[in-house]
Amino acid sequence: MLRIEIDEHSGFCFGVTTAIKKAEEELQNGSTLYCLGDIVHNGIECDRLKKLGLITIDHDTFAQLHDAKVLLRAHGEPPATYETARKNNLELIDATCPVVLKLQQRIKQKWQDTVDEERQIIIHGQAGHAEVLGLVGQTRGEAIVIENTAQLDKIATDKNTYIYSQTTKSLEGYKQIAEAIEQRIDADKKTESFDTVCRQVANRMRGISEFAKSHQLIFFVCGRKSSNGKILFNECKRVNPNSYQIESPQEIDLSLTDNVDSIGICGATSTPKWLMENCKQEILNYNNHKNIEQ
Repeated sequence: MLRIEIDEHSGFCFGVTTAIKKAEEELQNGSTLYCLGDIVHNGIECDRLKKLGLITIDHDTFAQLHDAKVLLRAHGEPPATYETARKNNLELIDATCPVVLKLQQRIKQKWQDTVDEERQIIIHGQAGHAEVLGLVGQTRGEAIVIENTAQLDKIATDKNTYIYSQTTKSLEGYKQIAEAIEQRIDADKKTESFDTVCRQVANRMRGISEFAKSHQLIFFVCGRKSSNGKILFNECKRVNPNSYQIESPQEIDLSLTDNVDSIGICGATSTPKWLMENCKQEILNYNNHKNIEQ
C-alpha cells in the first residue's frame, strides 16, 4: 500500500500568508492593485494571483507610476521606495514581514548610532535578493553583503564590525560566516554579531530533515527563485539522496514512484499547500491508473 505524506510544517510562512491575504482582499474589493516584484518566489502562485487581477511591476515601472495602489511584499523595501511613493502619490499596502521590518529598524539604528566610528555593517545574505536590498537600503547602500566565505576579502580588518543575517538564511551557515568574519577583524576592534535568522524558517531545517529521513522518496516543491527553498532542498538531499526538486506536478518523473512504498512531499516557505496537494494527486492518479492496467 503506497503511503504519500505531505509535510504538515511545509508551506507559506506567516509573512507570505499575510501578504497574499492582503492582496486577495484588495482584489476582491475590485481595486486595481500593483505588486512591486513577485509577491512570492513561486511562479505558479504568482500566476494564480495574476488571474485574480494582481499586476506585478518592477522598480522602473514603479518609479513612473502615479496615483495608484501598490502592495509591498513580505521581503520589505528600502527607504527610497517609500520616498518614490510619496512623490508619486501612490497608496502603499505594506505587507513587509514583521520579522524583516524589525531587522530593518535594527540595522538602521545601528548605522545611525555608529556614524562617528570607523565601522562596517555586514549582512550575510544573497546579493540582489529583495530582502537584502531592503536591508542595505537602511544604511544608504553602505552595508557589505557576504554570501559565503569566498567573499571575505570584501571586509576590512581594521574597523569595528557589526554582523547581521538575511532572515531566511541557514542558522548554522550564519554562525559559520559570523565566526569567520570575527576571526579576521583586528583584535583591538569591536565585533558584534546578531542572530537575525527567522526562527520559523530556522526551525523548519530540523523538521524537514526528519521528514526526509522518514520516506523512501522525496519530492520538494519549490519555485526556483526561492532562497529559502534552496537551503531546505539541500538539507533534504543531504539526508535522503532520493530527493527531487520540482516546481509543479507536471515536473514529477512518475517512474520514480514505481517500487516505492513511502513518498514524502514537502516545500519551502514560499510553497502553497494547494500546490503540494496537487502533486500528491498527480502521483495518486498515476498509481491508480497503473493498478487498473495491471
